[in-house]
Amino acid sequence: MKYAVLSDIHGNLEALEAVLTDVAAWNPDAVFCLGDFVGYGPDPNACVARLRPVVAAAVAGNHDLAALGELDVSFFNPLAAAAIRWTQVQLSSETRAFLHGLPERIERDGFLAVHGSVRDPIEEYIFDPATAEVSFHARAFRICAVGHTHVPVVFTKHNDGVRAGVLTPETPLRIDPASRYIINAGSVGQPRDGDPRAAYLRLDDDAAHLVRVEYAVERTQEKMLAAGLPPALAERLAYGR
Repeated sequence: MKYAVLSDIHGNLEALEAVLTDVAAWNPDAVFCLGDFVGYGPDPNACVARLRPVVAAAVAGNHDLAALGELDVSFFNPLAAAAIRWTQVQLSSETRAFLHGLPERIERDGFLAVHGSVRDPIEEYIFDPATAEVSFHARAFRICAVGHTHVPVVFTKHNDGVRAGVLTPETPLRIDPASRYIINAGSVGQPRDGDPRAAYLRLDDDAAHLVRVEYAVERTQEKMLAAGLPPALAERLAYGR
């Protein structure tokens, strides 16, 4: 197993291109995407078109379904809702068809991939061990990759319970065959852990490595402002918040 796991692209083509260049150099067996191809960013159609021939499989995210009108945006914060309304107008018929066909889960040889959580693949956030515990009991898997929070972290289930751990490029996770894991891959296009660099996950039989990649943040910000997207969404890219 040698997988590259990408999540939460959010229409950020500059971040995606930088990540895919890094992924190609690593040459994984497969690339998976954990959803939220669109929302927030200025290039929803281009991001979907760029990823479609690259990914082995992908799941739907809440912003993807909201952009299709299949999820109520009244629960989104005002900035996210404004970006979704803009995205809805921009989506091509090809992009809509692709997003509409995305499943909620990917399962392969003990590897599970969802956007939110195992219990609720679309909308539930896993921020803490208690929520992770429920997901560990919801379905059988050895390693589950999630996104949605935009914050890379790992939850490890041992016999004595669930523990949360930091996942950074300097602290890779060593895979213990006796444990189970829920690993958040962070975000390609909208990091929220205080590091503005794009993030993705390299996963193999022995370890999970978080990778951070520099990209042209200013270019993405310029495109967002030119498109009329909320300025606050552009500003936050510089801080990873």
